[in-house]
Amino acid sequence: MEIACLDLEGVLVPEIWIEFAKVTGIEELKATTRDIPDYDVLMKQRIRILEEHKLGLKEIQDVIATLKPLEGAVEFINWLRERFQVVILSDTFYEFSQPLMRQLGFPTLLCHRLNVDERGMVVGYTLRQKDPKRQSVLALKTLYYRVIAAGDSYNDTTMLGEADQGILFHAPQNVIEQFPQFPAVHTFEDLKKEFLKASNRELSL
Repeated sequence: MEIACLDLEGVLVPEIWIEFAKVTGIEELKATTRDIPDYDVLMKQRIRILEEHKLGLKEIQDVIATLKPLEGAVEFINWLRERFQVVILSDTFYEFSQPLMRQLGFPTLLCHRLNVDERGMVVGYTLRQKDPKRQSVLALKTLYYRVIAAGDSYNDTTMLGEADQGILFHAPQNVIEQFPQFPAVHTFEDLKKEFLKASNRELSL
């Protein structure tokens, strides 16, 4: 049995923090794991900036409600689910995900939780577990699934390395250069081809 594991932001939907930064005009919030590989450092920076600007969960959710999946993402996820079991492994938060996951048809999502105080301010976050994407792939392999994974950033690379086949999708050049062992593609059509190539079964487009 084969299972497909995908990152969410940058692969299927826009980067939420970048979109929020565009709306608020706060350039620092455009930083993602493409720029700061240490997720804890990145999240503490984001929380500090939100507090400084008195922006809470509601303001972020209001922006998320206006977002749509990347062009071609809905068709791709439907194509993938016809051929594989599909799990989304993301460093987003359940408090962010609902509007976008609804548009994707609610595939299985494993991600994190935000800690929000009585003011509605984000004061922290709770990781599902350490190195959660890689640990999820490890767990699926103990269930005798063969795993094909795709992601775009530094925080996806341990998942890609643990998978039977990892694929970089929409990755920036610095990530592609640092991880040449993974094929790198930039369109959903090419991503389909990589999944077919990686599969042990006879599958067609």
